[in-house]
Amino acid sequence: MGDHPGIAAVIGNILMSAAVLRCPRCGARPVFTGLFRMRRSCPGCGLVFEREPGYFIGAIYLNYGATAAVMIGGYFLLERLTTLRPVSLLLICGAVGVIGPLLFFRHARLLWLGVDITVDPPA
Repeated sequence: MGDHPGIAAVIGNILMSAAVLRCPRCGARPVFTGLFRMRRSCPGCGLVFEREPGYFIGAIYLNYGATAAVMIGGYFLLERLTTLRPVSLLLICGAVGVIGPLLFFRHARLLWLGVDITVDPPA
């Protein structure tokens, strides 16, 4: 075995950097300067965040999948644990469907970036 970290450590680093919104390579600097505005690159390690036009389309899929999973799972969980009517459940899940992607936007981008630089490290 060489100096390479195990898969659990790699996944842990990706998840941690996404959770705290820091650079997935060095973890030293915040990636976002505002709610939706990313830096072009990391001031610490120089990692360019958007490697090509349309780069973050994969993050959109991550965000969509996470939102759909929470909405569907939440609907059935609330149906099972509460006495809410189906209309109320749909309204709650609809609100999650609107607000969830906005809240998860930055995390989805960093998850995508972390996976990508792990699978295809920049030069």
